[in-house]
Amino acid sequence: MGESTVGKGTLSKGAAGGGGAGGSSGPVSDPFDALPGLAPLRAAAWDDDWAGTQAFFAGIGDCAADVSFAAGLLAGVERTEAYLERAVKALPADPLPRTLLAERYIRIGWRVRSGARAEQVSRDQFAQFHDWLRKAELMLIEVCAEHPEYGPAWTARLLTARGLELGQSEARRRYDRLSEHHPHVFRAQSQLLQQLCPKWSGSWEAAHGFARKTAAAAPPGSPAGALIAEAHIEHWLDLGGAAATEYLRDVAVRNDLRDAAGMSVLHPDHRPGWHSLGGHSAFALVFSLGGHLRDAARHFTALGDTVSESFWQYLPDWKNRFATYRTAASATL
Repeated sequence: MGESTVGKGTLSKGAAGGGGAGGSSGPVSDPFDALPGLAPLRAAAWDDDWAGTQAFFAGIGDCAADVSFAAGLLAGVERTEAYLERAVKALPADPLPRTLLAERYIRIGWRVRSGARAEQVSRDQFAQFHDWLRKAELMLIEVCAEHPEYGPAWTARLLTARGLELGQSEARRRYDRLSEHHPHVFRAQSQLLQQLCPKWSGSWEAAHGFARKTAAAAPPGSPAGALIAEAHIEHWLDLGGAAATEYLRDVAVRNDLRDAAGMSVLHPDHRPGWHSLGGHSAFALVFSLGGHLRDAARHFTALGDTVSESFWQYLPDWKNRFATYRTAASATL
């Protein structure tokens, strides 16, 4: 796997200075603003500029983790499907435009479904959701058949596997095919972790086991340790109420999180990059929820006035909660 020069650097202007509790009125959660290196991709998408989009991904090179990360963010930019469809027609043999368009279709489908529990999603929503995912899956099957080493397509197929309810074995097969060529794609690891949670017919034993095994196998300073934080956040969310609070206050859980942070975003070999935002955000959240504010403080300092809302949005009025926890954590330093 090649090394990306585009994906490296500080989180943002706010993060570079350590922000602290007295920063701006609210955290910057739009990743295109929090991670300045991504700005050219958003600009190209807004302008329906395929050449600019292609140039951005060319700058990433063959780093599957960075390509997949950027592809997932591009998928969230509204109304990009039209220019990506034109790119697919113009470059039918190129795996990149098909993968980016498939990611966009997947995002449209998941938005139709919404984040509600299955029993609260209508039959029509499910039908549209599956239609979009099947369109994406057909393209991705072609890409993976023609380019079996193309990691971003296998990563996207983890999302379709979950949405189309293809089961644990199929999701694991896709992850294993990806790992043959690219063993450390964090977005793929995070997607498989979701599949392994009980809400997708997995188990906590499988979810925590995968997170710990993957983190242990990753290079020191890689983002993989954040999987352990993600697993504990999902477990906390599933428990709810007093049991959830007690779970994260447990000393064994705290120590597990400390070890995970130490091998990943707090390791001396960690180099700030795109995945640092999500890693520090997850650790700041889980330590705060457990009342371990001194542990959370280092992550808030690294974030400054930036944050990934991926897990923070589980909290009601999460931006104010972020500010409250950040202030309390800074007081422990």
